[in-house]
Amino acid sequence: MPIAPPILRAGDTVGVVTLGSPLDANTINARIQYLRSLGLNVILGRHVYDQTGFLAGTDADRASDLMMMFANPQVKMILPTRGGTGVAGILPYLDYSVIRNNPKIVTGYSDITILLNVLHQAVDLITFQSLLLIDFRSDTPAYNFNQFFSATSMYSPLRQILNPPGIPLISRVPGNVTGILVGGNLTSFVDTLGTPFEIDVRGKILLLEETHEPINTVYRYLEHLRLSGKFRDCAGIIMGECTGCLEAYGVSYQNLIDNFMVPLGKPLMTNLTTAHGTYKAALPIGAAVNLNTINNTLTVAQPTVTI
Repeated sequence: MPIAPPILRAGDTVGVVTLGSPLDANTINARIQYLRSLGLNVILGRHVYDQTGFLAGTDADRASDLMMMFANPQVKMILPTRGGTGVAGILPYLDYSVIRNNPKIVTGYSDITILLNVLHQAVDLITFQSLLLIDFRSDTPAYNFNQFFSATSMYSPLRQILNPPGIPLISRVPGNVTGILVGGNLTSFVDTLGTPFEIDVRGKILLLEETHEPINTVYRYLEHLRLSGKFRDCAGIIMGECTGCLEAYGVSYQNLIDNFMVPLGKPLMTNLTTAHGTYKAALPIGAAVNLNTINNTLTVAQPTVTI
């Protein structure tokens, strides 16, 4: 049974951590100031500013910061500074029994994908593919904040996910299925294959998005998922944006959807504004969603926070 974390309220405490690649200290500090301007309190992980090349310190240190936030009863939401790479390295160091007994809002995207999905699989925690610390700034589109706070600060038994006006959801293969939502960033999700943290997609709705990969690389990752049985086993597929993904050999992302994804025959929705794009729908990983590609709707089918 999915575990919904407690609702986020004004005056609550946010724990900021860096779980993958480092972020410039000035950027971190500016985004923290913006969080505080929204009426939220902030505490920092001990290693939030660490940098060792393309990682923010050791795997064990980054994991210890995350566990410190789960163990702290004052912290209501855990907010990674960014994704990048290396989040998978913290997974063996986490105490999943502590996490299960202290559910909190966890939000992010990019390489945070692997953490969101593992928290679903290991402890049944509902998490959110939504904002990172880097997104808390004055020029972030209102849509992104509305999505985020609707998901984390409002209790609702049903929530329809809509793109911003003028950006249609596009249903490509008809069907009407309900299942647990898993997935997120394609690269991060594929990285779980063949590891102890591989994600079970049987009967679930699989969400995929990518950023700044050439289309032949995107094809390689999708083919890996096909060969591993993930498309066979899932109940339906949602394809988000492929932000900044360049054509390869004249093949575009849209061509890849037409020629690779559609023939899979699974209920398929495309063009959802996700993660690395300008507009970011707040998507609850580990929660039940209804994917109706006959009526072209995507609906969260359960509360994603508790009150």
